Amino acid sequence: MGRLFGTDGVRGVANMEPMTAETALLIGRATAHVCKRHKDRHRIVIGKDTRVSGYMIENALTAGICSMGVDVLLVGPMPTPGIAFITHSMRADAGVVISASHNPYQDNGIKIFSRDGFKVPDTVEDEIESLVTTERIKDIRPTASEIGKAHRIDDAIGRYIVFCKNTFPDNLTLSGMKLVLDCANGATYKVAPIIFSELGADVITINDHPNGMNINDHCGAMYPETLMAEVVKTGAQAGLAFDGDGDRLIAIDEKGCQLTGDHILTICAKSMKDCGLLRNNLVISTPMSNFGFYEAMRRLDIQTAAGDVGDRYVLKMMRERGAVLGGEQSGHIIFLNHHTTGDGIISALQLLAIRQDSGKPLSELAAIMKIAPQRLINVTVSRKPPIDSIPSLQTAIRKAEVELGNSGRVLVRYSGTQAICRVMVESMDLALTGRLAESLAELVQREIG
Repeated sequence: MGRLFGTDGVRGVANMEPMTAETALLIGRATAHVCKRHKDRHRIVIGKDTRVSGYMIENALTAGICSMGVDVLLVGPMPTPGIAFITHSMRADAGVVISASHNPYQDNGIKIFSRDGFKVPDTVEDEIESLVTTERIKDIRPTASEIGKAHRIDDAIGRYIVFCKNTFPDNLTLSGMKLVLDCANGATYKVAPIIFSELGADVITINDHPNGMNINDHCGAMYPETLMAEVVKTGAQAGLAFDGDGDRLIAIDEKGCQLTGDHILTICAKSMKDCGLLRNNLVISTPMSNFGFYEAMRRLDIQTAAGDVGDRYVLKMMRERGAVLGGEQSGHIIFLNHHTTGDGIISALQLLAIRQDSGKPLSELAAIMKIAPQRLINVTVSRKPPIDSIPSLQTAIRKAEVELGNSGRVLVRYSGTQAICRVMVESMDLALTGRLAESLAELVQREIG
C-alpha cells in the first residue's frame, strides 16, 4: 500500500486499495483510537454521498470504530459541510465523510473532520496512517459491554437545513425569485430544494434522483451546460450547480452565463468590504485563480494571498492570516464567519443575499470581474515526479513565460486526488494561450504520460 492520505483524505476506486472494506475497517479502528484520547466523548459521526459503494465503506468503518469501543452516529447521505456541522453540533469526537467529491461514481473516499468541525490536520492523518500500516493497535480488543454501538440520527438533515438558513439575512427573502438547482445526483438532492424553497424561491430541481451510479454524471458543478440551458429555458433569475458532496458551487446568471468561484469570491469580497465584514481587508485564493480576479481585487483595493491548491490549504492560510473569506476558482468558497469548511449551499445563500439586497441581477454583479482567457488541459500520467525534476519541461515552461511576458502566466501542477497533471495557460491572446497550453500538454504526455 502506498501513501494513504492525499490532499483531501483517502481516495481511489471503490473496492480497490486503498478504498477496500478491509482498509476502511482499519481506518475506522485507527480513527477511533486517536479519538479516545479525548475525555468523556467517544462518538464519531459518519455520513456519505450517494455512491453505491458508500454502503460497503460505511459498514466497514462502523465495524472498525465500534470494535475499538467508540459509538457511531449515522446520518446517511448528507453534504460534506453538513457532516462537519453535525460533528461539532453534537460534540462528537470526529466526523467521517464517505465521498469522492466531484469524481465519478466508481471512485470513493474517506475524509475526517475534528470535533471542532475543521478537517483534521496533516499530523493527525499521518498518525492514523501509521496506525493502519504498522498494526500497532491490532491487539486492542474491547469486549462485552465495552464494544461500541451504532445509532442513526434521524433529524440530522433538519438540523443542517436550519443551520444553513440561519446564514441568510433575516431581513431578506428569496420571494419572487425563480431558481434552478442542479444537485449532481449527489448529497444535496434532499436538502438544497428544501432550503431555497423555504426561503421563498420558486425552485426547479434537476439531477436530483440518485441511483448510486449517476452522481456527477455529466451534471452538477463540473458540467454546468445543462443547467445553463435550463435557466434560459425557464426564465430563471439564477442557476446553482453543486458537486457530488455539496462543498462547491458554480452559479449561472439570468442570461445563462457561468459564474466561476473567482466571480463569486469577487462579488462577496466587495459586499463584505462595503459592510465592514472583510476582516483584514484580505481574501485568500490559490494559484489557479484567474488573472481577472487579481485585477478586480486590485481595483477594489482588497489584499490577496494565494495558498496551495486545495481547500484545506486555503483554509489553513485563512486561519494563519486572519481572513474570513477565501476559495478556489473551482467553486470551493469558505466563509469562516459562517462555517468551518467550504459549503456550496451557504455560498449560494451569500451570493443570492447580495443579489436581493442590491436589486441587481447576477450578470451585473459579475461584471465587476473580467476573465482572462484560460486554457486548462488535464493530462493523464503514469507517475508524478517533481515538475522541477523534468529538465525539458522546465525549459519549455520558461520559454512560454518569456513569450507571455507580463500579460499572462503558466501553471503546471499535479492533481492531489487523481493521476492527472494540470497544464494551465492564461493570457489576453486566445490563440497564444491555446498554442502554449497544447504544446506543454504534449510534452507532459511524452515525458510522464
